[in-house]
Amino acid sequence: MGSREFQFYSLYLTRFAASLGFISVLTLLPTYIDILNPSGFVVGLFITALAVGRTVAIVPLGWAGDRYDKRTLLLGALLLSIASYLFFAVISTSIGFIAARTLQGLGIVGTGLLSLALIGELAPTTDRATYIGKYNSWRMAAGIIGTLGAGVLYTHYGFTAVFVILALLLMLAFLGVWRYLDADDTSVGGFAFAELAFNKRILTLTSFRAQYAVSVTLVRKWIPIYVGVSAARGGLGLSAFIVGTVLAVEKFTNMLCQPYTGRLSDRFGRALFVFVGGGLYGLLALAIPFAPALGQLLGLPTGVLGLGQQSATYLVVILLNGLLGVADSFREPASMALFADEGIGEGIASSFGIRSLVWRPGTIIAPLIGGYLMSTSGMEWVFFLGGAAALSGVLTFFFVLSSQYGRHALTHW
Repeated sequence: MGSREFQFYSLYLTRFAASLGFISVLTLLPTYIDILNPSGFVVGLFITALAVGRTVAIVPLGWAGDRYDKRTLLLGALLLSIASYLFFAVISTSIGFIAARTLQGLGIVGTGLLSLALIGELAPTTDRATYIGKYNSWRMAAGIIGTLGAGVLYTHYGFTAVFVILALLLMLAFLGVWRYLDADDTSVGGFAFAELAFNKRILTLTSFRAQYAVSVTLVRKWIPIYVGVSAARGGLGLSAFIVGTVLAVEKFTNMLCQPYTGRLSDRFGRALFVFVGGGLYGLLALAIPFAPALGQLLGLPTGVLGLGQQSATYLVVILLNGLLGVADSFREPASMALFADEGIGEGIASSFGIRSLVWRPGTIIAPLIGGYLMSTSGMEWVFFLGGAAALSGVLTFFFVLSSQYGRHALTHW
């Protein structure tokens, strides 16, 4: 019987290593494009390959995770991830890169979906969002380290060093899962996806989540565009390093807050934290286009310690993006815990699979709409739509929740 504490830390390390691999490849993607010199269509395949691998794996892995031993499947997903990153270290053609990205997508879904399902099962019911918040904070830490470190490591030591380190971290996670996690003896017959898809509480959650996916996709994708592109195209025209600091601060505040906001949502109502977090996210997204005016109104300094002279707008944007991380930290562990609550005994891997599938349409459609708005109406309308989608989502969630379960459901869920 493994130590309970080491069981959780093995899963935290799994999440950290898998997320570090994802962000490292994303950071090095421009370098691969320069080296392999693919056509524009093939560059699209570089991005699509990951999405395909992630999408096709959700349903079969969710079903298998509920039907068979999650620990064994997670070990298999870790080995697949190790193989994909070792493949990245030696590829020399675009076809090889596409194959590695597809394997990476399969591994990311396996490690993410199954480790989260195990966290949900192992965590006490009353503290589930607390443990999920800690789990997510490791993902945020990987995002910060990968964003800032992958490029530096490649510059000094090349691709091999980056991917050997990733493979070693994943192997360490593999050994931790193998050593400390007991075999998962839960088994759910039938096809839990079909049954849970009509679960009233899950339908209530997806009424929010489907719209919120549009908001998060637009805001996260367009903040770096807004900060980095030229003023002629509606941006601030700041350096790539400055763009990195803006992205890192959102992950940093989210990482710091999630263990605490998860604990508070366990105590005061998980649905309440979904509602508050989603609402704050929408309001902050609406404020981003007004960053220049806010910088002037507040009379913020233009000199930033260690960064030289910067636009006062930069300080407003970095503050708003940090607050977006705080807002999302209210929502994420609470939402995950609610999906886990519905999946326990019914098919927790399938429940989290539904959660992932509901997110997919927004991530596909939103960038197309955002690009159209940017070119026709102006970049500010991307953020207006993002904010409106989040606010529409929380209002829909509140209406469905209160009509189905009463006015006090926000604090009772």
